[in-house]
Amino acid sequence: MPVVNRRMVAMRIVVLVSGTGSNLQAVIDAVQAGELRNVDIAAVGADKKGTYGVQRSAEAGIETFVVNFKDYADRAEWNHALTQKCLSYAPDYVISSGFMRIVGEEFINAFDGTYINTHPALLPSFPGAHGVRDALAYGVKVTGCTVHIADAGVDTGPILRQEAVEILPDDTEESLHERIKVVERRLLIATLRDLANKAEAAH
Repeated sequence: MPVVNRRMVAMRIVVLVSGTGSNLQAVIDAVQAGELRNVDIAAVGADKKGTYGVQRSAEAGIETFVVNFKDYADRAEWNHALTQKCLSYAPDYVISSGFMRIVGEEFINAFDGTYINTHPALLPSFPGAHGVRDALAYGVKVTGCTVHIADAGVDTGPILRQEAVEILPDDTEESLHERIKVVERRLLIATLRDLANKAEAAH
């Protein structure tokens, strides 16, 4: 287990990715720029091999790991391995940053109240894997982004931050999602800053 100097770092996070890690890059940049001066990215993990999110983390000097879903007999076995790997870093929070696997009860219980997810809609509206598409299909004029504590439900759990994004008349799913992602990165960084400041004040 990595050595932690608690006097130097108030909050340790593990970030989970499944793809390019654009949100993760925003967090890495904020840490390196001193905007998140009291946040330590202990490790970045993925559910499959070859993700750019892991590659960009390694290039930034961050420890990485892969718990490949295909290497396990069933979802429960994979979930157990992921839980144990994340626990080994003793994180204060685990961040789902475009992590496309649904974690199981063991993981949720291990990180009860400390597993943070971002969702491209104003929850509780439009939960699930297609929040942007569903908002467009429903015809709402405003959608947005939510940062929340993930629990055993589908995009449920306490909301930490939300911000609205207007839907333009000519929006496609792709164009709307790109504007939501800009807000998503800002909200995630603001949420981490708030949590880290609270942790630092408590030390």
